[in-house]
Parts: sequence; structure tokens; C-alpha cells
Amino acid sequence: MPQNRRKVPFSGKKKRDQIQMKRQMKGTQPRLLKTAYDSYDDDETTEDTEKVQEVNAQPSRGRNKNVNRYNLKFYHETEKELKEMMEELFKPLAKANPKDREVDDSYFKNYDFPIRPEWNYKMSKDILDMNENSYFRKYVESLRKNHIEENDRLSLFELNLETWRQLWRVLEMSDVLLIIADIRYATLMFPPFLYKYIVETLKKHAILVLNKVDLVSPEVIVAWKSYFEKTYPGITVVLFASYPAKTLKGSTKGRMAHKRSIEGVHNIYKECHKITESNVDLSSWEQKILEDMREEFCYEDERYGAHDIVHSEANTSDFDFEKHIMFKDGILTIGCVGFPNVGKSSFINAMKGKKVVSVSRTPGHTKHFQTIFLTNKVRLCDCPGLVFPSSTPKYLQVLLGSYPIAQLKQIYPVKFLAENINLPELLKLTLPEDYDEWSPVAICEAWAAKRGYFTAKAARPDRYRAGNELLRMCLGGQITLEFYPPDFLAERENWLQHPDIEEVKKYQGDKELNEESLSAHSSDKSGDDSDNESSSEDGMNADDDSGSGTTSKQRNNVFALLEDE
Repeated sequence: MPQNRRKVPFSGKKKRDQIQMKRQMKGTQPRLLKTAYDSYDDDETTEDTEKVQEVNAQPSRGRNKNVNRYNLKFYHETEKELKEMMEELFKPLAKANPKDREVDDSYFKNYDFPIRPEWNYKMSKDILDMNENSYFRKYVESLRKNHIEENDRLSLFELNLETWRQLWRVLEMSDVLLIIADIRYATLMFPPFLYKYIVETLKKHAILVLNKVDLVSPEVIVAWKSYFEKTYPGITVVLFASYPAKTLKGSTKGRMAHKRSIEGVHNIYKECHKITESNVDLSSWEQKILEDMREEFCYEDERYGAHDIVHSEANTSDFDFEKHIMFKDGILTIGCVGFPNVGKSSFINAMKGKKVVSVSRTPGHTKHFQTIFLTNKVRLCDCPGLVFPSSTPKYLQVLLGSYPIAQLKQIYPVKFLAENINLPELLKLTLPEDYDEWSPVAICEAWAAKRGYFTAKAARPDRYRAGNELLRMCLGGQITLEFYPPDFLAERENWLQHPDIEEVKKYQGDKELNEESLSAHSSDKSGDDSDNESSSEDGMNADDDSGSGTTSKQRNNVFALLEDE
């Protein structure tokens, strides 16, 4: 037997050095593009151009592929900006006007998105790679110069060329494109330039899927559907409610959620059937949907079947696919595109009828597109979530789920959330003794005290952890912040009388059943990065502008399970 070795003291400094060494050995740091400085002279390089070069750094594409190749790349605030944000968090709250949440597509005006430069099969991989790198660098620079006057800094969007390459592939391969948007922020997640490019340039069919419809009021759903059909003539809008991963299998709630998701799949099938006409035989898909309606939805990890995952490739230029022909080989290819956290992965799992794609609340979880066969005649292409160029403020992008909450250095989005929702009343908070009136920091400290979050050294309420959790609860649907189409509030009574309102209510299901036992959800404290994208069944509409006061939905909610014993 080996002799017992005497334990040698190991300091924290040595441990940090060891971790740093492992990181260095694991992979090299991302390098700048080979042509990053071609358009700049040494004496002409400014601070702004250096920032563009820094965020546009692309990792090596050689044999030693960098582990951070597909990481999200965003601008970060300066120390001055962070200080100003902290000062805002201490200021008293001012209730926002609900009218301000009526939004159209103005955030996307005067913006476009990077389109793949012309290419052909005679090009070598090196030339293709160089052309795309050069094009994307110039695109980022020109976009920022065109908007530098109206924005002190270009709005956050995906700055990793590798991710855009995945979108280009999905657009080229697909016959029908599903643009998936979270109905709570519909116009903030629907880039008009993408829709027009698909329909007018590519001459392909696009369907708008409004996901998570179980989180908002029926009149809001009807209003959004009408808005898109009026603003974009000819567009097809389908309502969808993804089957939540944590819904208890076999329960009344689970069966109802399963029924909603399958009904949404069937609606998409009917639209695809109209598009394909006699070009593709979709009878096997219809038969699969009917079978799924009769069977329990299986959301557990299973081995992939013979026709599940066909292709999951990360290198764009390595995949030498034939020039795409509509309905090639009699197969319908459906591409799924959209912003991060709109529910694409959960949507695909619902389409398949079992879990074939892992899901997460963290943006950038899906790194590259995957091809999944529903039947031998229908396949899905799951594209990574993309943040498209726009003028959307960063605090809104955090609430949309486009920007990782874990990367926030200040919890300033809580200010917008607290100004639009009465969090103290909703969460049953008590104003801390150190504050005379409610502010974002006071709310975070009150929630930290209620949840038992205290710092290790000073034992003070951990306001950052509490604010982080509140943002995750908004993202997950426990706190529902919804936006409206233009003129919605003035016409709300008319929308309540709309002919489609009953059909929407029927699709959403019985509200009382939706609000039953939430104990399974509260066990994760609502703030962890679990393997579900949104707990949509536990959503709670907390808007206080409807004038209805405290509703049964507010009384019977996840917060009742979080109260102090």
C-alpha cells in the first residue's frame, strides 16, 4: 500500500496561480483579424477604432480551435458609466407611464444586418474566410460611424462573425424560415430588415411565431397579431406556447401544457402545408402530430433516434453543401431564427416531441446550428440566437434576455423594472430602515433580507445577488413585464371584444389550472441557470395599469411560496 503523504499547506495565492496556468494551457487568447489594421495608419488609429478592433477579434480557425470561438462579444461600460449607473440606483423611483411601453419597430429603423458576401464553389476556404472577415470588419465600422451621432455608443449586437456564419447557412439551406419572437417584447425581437430580406431578396417564405403566449393577457395577444398582419401585409403569424421543461409529467398542468404545444405545432404544420402544396408529402408529419396528441409528452433526456440529429457542424466553410434547391429531394427544410432566449430550443423540443436540444436561460447557449429530422420528409435547422443591430438600450436587452445577466457589473435594469411594476407590493417587501423611500437599491436590499442573501464579511444585504435574481425572475416569467403595440391602451376595451379573443383564451387554457401548485418551481429559488429556458406556466402578469387591483393570479403566485415562515 502506498505510504500516507503529509499534507502540505496550499495558499490561496498558489491556487489562483494554478488556475491561471491551467487557463493558459487550455487555449490561446483570441487574436485580432489578420487584416484588422489594414485600413488604419499608425497615426490615424483612434480610441474608437481600437474598440471596434477589440470587440471584432476573431479566434484562430486552425487545428487548435479556441474554446471561446463562439462566445458572445459585446461592448462593456467604462468606469465613469458604471459610476453614473450606481448613482441612478440610489435615486427615488418615479412610476413610469404605461404608454411608454407601446412600441413599434422604430428601434430597428436605419439599421440592417450583415449579409453574406458573394461566393462560389470555386473559392478556396482561405479566400472565402478572408472575404467574410474583411466584409464583417468593414460592416461593423460603417455601422458604428453611421450611428455615432445619435448614439454615444453603438447599440449592443452580436459581434462574433462565427455566429453570423451560422445564420447565413440556415438562410441558404431553409425553404421556410420561422422567425421566433417572445410576445412580451414582440417588436423588440422582430427585425423588419430580416423579414424583408427573406421574402424580397431570397424569395422564401417566412412565418412569425409569437412564443410564450401563456404569459400575457388575451387582448395583448390579439392586438400584437393584428399589428403584424397590418404592418406587414401577407405575413403569417402563429401563436405558440412551448412545453416547459419543469412541468410535472402526467399532472393536469402538464397535460394542458402538452396540449397547447402540440396545437401550436399543428398550426405550423397547416401553414407549411399551404406553402409546399404538392411539392412535399407532409402526411408523415401530420401523422406524427396526431400520435403526439394521444401520447404523453416526453421531456426527459433520451438517446437520439435514427432520424433525430443529422448534422451539427461548427465550421461554416468546412461544410460543402450543394447549391440549395427548394424542397431538394422532396424534403422540407424549416429554419428557426431569432434573438437569444426567445425559446427556440424549447420550441424545437416541442416540435420533435421529446428533448433533443438542450436549453438554458443564458444567452449564447446554442453555439452552432443543428439539423433535426422530424420525419423523413421534414427537418428543422436550429440557428444560434442572434442579437441584431438596433438602437435598443442595454437595460432593455438585459430584460429581453439578449445580454447575459451574469455579465452585468451594475444591476441598473432593476430601475426600469421597478418603475413599471410595483415590486414592493408584489413581493410584499418592507422598506429597509436606512431608506426613507423606495429606490432600486432599497428594493434589492429588501428582497435580499427577505431571501436571506447577505455578504460574507460585513453581513449586509447582498443587493447585487438580489437584483440579479429579480432580473432572472422577469426573464423566466415569474414577473411579467409586457410591451404593447401602438395605441393599445386607448383601444383596450375594443380588443377585449375582438372576435378572436375567445379562441385565444381557449388556446391559453384554464387560468385556474395554470396557477396550481408551483412548489416544483420555487425549489430552485427562481434565480439559477437551470436547463429550462422559461418557466412559462408560472408566469404572472404584474402590470398595475389595468386598474383591476390585486387579482387571483397575483394572490396565487410563486411569491406566496417564498414568504418568510
